[in-house]
Parts: sequence; C-alpha cells; structure tokens
Amino acid sequence: MQSQWVFPISALQLTPSVVTSSYTIAKELYDRSRGVEFLFRLGSSLGLPTSAMFTAATWFHRFFMRYSMEDYHRQDVAASCIFLATKTEECGRKLRDVARVCQAKIIGKDVSLIHSESPEVDQLQNVILLTEEVLLEALCFDFVAPSPHAELIDLFDAYQEDSRVYDYAWSIAHDSYRTPLCVLFPSRIIASACYVLAQRAVDGPHSASLDARISASPPSASLPTPPSHKPASPDASRFAVEYYGFTEDDIAKVSDALSILLEYYSAQDMQNAPHVISPPTSSLRPTLYEPFSQVPQPLSHSASIPPAGTSNRTPISSYGGNTPAKTPLHVAEQPERAIPEPAKKVIGRLDLS
Repeated sequence: MQSQWVFPISALQLTPSVVTSSYTIAKELYDRSRGVEFLFRLGSSLGLPTSAMFTAATWFHRFFMRYSMEDYHRQDVAASCIFLATKTEECGRKLRDVARVCQAKIIGKDVSLIHSESPEVDQLQNVILLTEEVLLEALCFDFVAPSPHAELIDLFDAYQEDSRVYDYAWSIAHDSYRTPLCVLFPSRIIASACYVLAQRAVDGPHSASLDARISASPPSASLPTPPSHKPASPDASRFAVEYYGFTEDDIAKVSDALSILLEYYSAQDMQNAPHVISPPTSSLRPTLYEPFSQVPQPLSHSASIPPAGTSNRTPISSYGGNTPAKTPLHVAEQPERAIPEPAKKVIGRLDLS
C-alpha cells in the first residue's frame, strides 16, 4: 500500500513554499538542507541518538510538504521536530534544555553562556510549543518514519563487502536527509541508492557504471565468459538490486534517487573536487538543484526589527489544515533574524545551518 508520505517528484513543484510564495524549487531545497543541518547540530548537542535525529529530519520534510517556509522558519520547525522526537523516541529532554541549546545555536554562542531562565529562552520555549501544535497537525499524528539505515543493516548482514562500502553508504544515508528523498521514495529504494553509490565510489572510476549496477539484468549475461583462474562474480555490483528483487519500476526509482543525491553533491560548489561519478542515464526527471552559490541570498546582514505589536514569528496553529498568512517577520529571509521579546528586545539570528 502506498504511504501517504511518499510523493511523486513532481510534487516538489507544488509545495506551499513554491505555490504561495516567491520561493523557487532550488531555493526551497537549499533551505531544507540548511534546516536539516541545523536540526542535526541541535540533536548532536543534546546528545540524542541518531535514530531520533533521522526521525525528526523526516518530519521536517513532511511538514514542508504541507506548509510554506515563508510562514514557518526552518529553525523553529527543526527545534520542534527535535523536541517531539525526544518524546516519541524515548530519549526525553526537557523543553527548557532544548530551547537553551537552540538559542545558543541561533545566536552563535556557547550553551554555557545561555541562562536557562532568560527571557530569550522563555520566548523560544513558546515558539517551539506553538510550532509543535502545527507539526502534529501536519503529521496527522503519524509518527512512524522508516529509515534507510535499517535497510542498510540488512544489506550489510547479507553480503560481505569492503568495509569502506559500509562507511560510505552509511554516510550517504545521513546526507540523504539533507535532500527530500525521505518523502519521495520508500526507505529500501533510498538504501539501495546509497549502497550502489558507495560501491561505485569504492570500486573507482573504471568500474561498472551506475547504469550497469542497477540494470534489470546483468549487462554481461549474453556475453561469453572469459577464462579465469577465479570464478567471475558479475552480480556483485548488482547485489542491492537483486537482494530486493526490484521490478523495473523500482529500478527507475533507484535511478532517480541516485541522480538526486549526485545533483545535491554537485550543487555544493566543491571547486577542487571533480565529480567523477556520472548519474544514471535512465533518470529523466527535471533538474531540482542549482549551485548553492547561485541560490538567491538575502541582501541585508542586519537583524530585522519588527514594528510594535507584531505577533510572534511562528503563527498559532490554524486547526484548519490551511497554511496561515505570512507574518511580517517572514516577509524576507535574513542571515540574522529577530526574535521579539516581551520587553521589545531583539535577538540576532545567525544562519548557522
């Protein structure tokens, strides 16, 4: 049965951020990546298990399939996802502790310098709770979040590979959460893409191409077998595809997942790191990413100061399933963002993600 949380790739062109605001797909994916990076840093500072952070990252992407990034700041949503995950994943943290660490990340200071009773931490607690209400609505109280890491463990147990393949595949699966793969494909498709890409990276540029590794049948099946002192293993590079018994439709999804991962890596502007792995030619999807240096950035580096009487940055839950109207503080994305305080103080927000 198709999960309600698996969307077609074309759905990225119809997200609330793209349809109801000035966001482009590339800008939204760039900000999603930054939001997940902030989420991971927050979770690591809180000492959370990686499983909780992966669950929170999945919720983060699900949330923005239903709400606009102009209405809810990515760092607010990331903090709320982390706080909710500490409850569902049985690694409880106090709200004040989450807010305190989050505040330290936002303003770029050591957490030891953040007073737990400060008005800024109090304000951030309210923001997290308000955002959590909307998060629960967006998730429909469905907290199950399958992880590609669980599928990778099955692959590792079923086949003895070079240990570097395990390390690379595990790291690529981490990076997959910085992309929207978790809302586009089932976890075994993502795991297979991570495994195949890791194999290709370890085997080197002269090894079988990605197309050959995910083909429906071994490319050499119809060719005569050359003499050898060692039995050939033509299917070793196709282990993931054969392990799951993928259909042609599944293989097409693996191809798309691979191309999105490679496109994400290419967008990071690693000037001195040539991209030697070509994406599968069978993926015909439209381009999603732009080089991150070309994604429109805010012009101002000063904090925006809200007018008197402005409501909190994160609007209260609408309880109607509709994306709320933009608040004044969400009109422009800025590197340093203001958090209004009861005493009308302004706190600069750093873009650490």
